Amino acid sequence: MATKLAERVLREKLDWLDDDSLQYYFQWTGLQVGTEYSYWRDIEKIIDDAKQQVKYKEPRYLGHYRKRVPFKYDGARAMKALNLVRFLQKTREIKAVLFIRDLDNQPERKEGLEQARSEHINRELKLEVVIGAAYPKREAWVLNGFIPSDNEEIILEEIKTQLTFDPCTESHRLRSTSEEEPDRIRNAKVVLGQLTKKDMECEKQCWEDTSLQVLRERGVHTGLTDYLQEIEQRLVVLILSE
Repeated sequence: MATKLAERVLREKLDWLDDDSLQYYFQWTGLQVGTEYSYWRDIEKIIDDAKQQVKYKEPRYLGHYRKRVPFKYDGARAMKALNLVRFLQKTREIKAVLFIRDLDNQPERKEGLEQARSEHINRELKLEVVIGAAYPKREAWVLNGFIPSDNEEIILEEIKTQLTFDPCTESHRLRSTSEEEPDRIRNAKVVLGQLTKKDMECEKQCWEDTSLQVLRERGVHTGLTDYLQEIEQRLVVLILSE
C-alpha cells in the first residue's frame, strides 16, 4: 500500500514518469537482498543475520537520543535499522528508506522515528528517510480511500448510524482494538471488513483508484496526508536530483 501510494505521488508530480519507466529509476527492496520489504518485528534478526552473512559490525549503542534524552518508542529500533542501512550503502545503491508504522494509539512511535531520522541528517552518504505513521492503524488509511458502490452505500449508512459519524472521512476516531461487542464497531479493522467483505481487491481500489486529492482531504488526522507530503518533499526531490 505505502509503495503504491508513493508511486502515484511520483507520477503525479513528475509527468514524464509512467508505469513502464518507474523500474529504471528505482525499485523497492527490504533490508535483505531479494525481499520487497522488511517487518519491524524482524529487525533484530536481520541485524544478527547481517553480522554472519556480510560481516556487519553493529555500532556501540547507548539507546539515547541527543543530550542523554532516551529515544521514544520505536526510535531505538529505527536507529538500529538506519545504522545497518548505512553499512549496506557501501555495496548497494540505497538512496532512501521508508518507515511505515501503525501508531496503535501510541503517538510517541512517530516521535521515535523522527528522532532516529534527525540523527542521520547530513551524514556523508545521503539518505532520505520517509515516515508514514498511520493513526490509529493501516486500516484507517484504507477507509480514507473507500468510495462505496450502490450496494456498499447501504452498509456504510448503517455503520454511520451506529457510529454517528462517517468512518471514511473520520477514520481516526476508530480507535478500538476490540473484536467484541460493544466496542468492535469502533475498530477500524472491523469496519473495513464489513465494508469490503474482506476482499483484498476491493481494499486495493481504496489506495490505487481513489484520487490523491480525496486521500489528502480525508487523511489529515490519520497521518495519510502527512505521508503523501513526505513522498512529495523527499522522494520527488531525490529523483529530480539524480
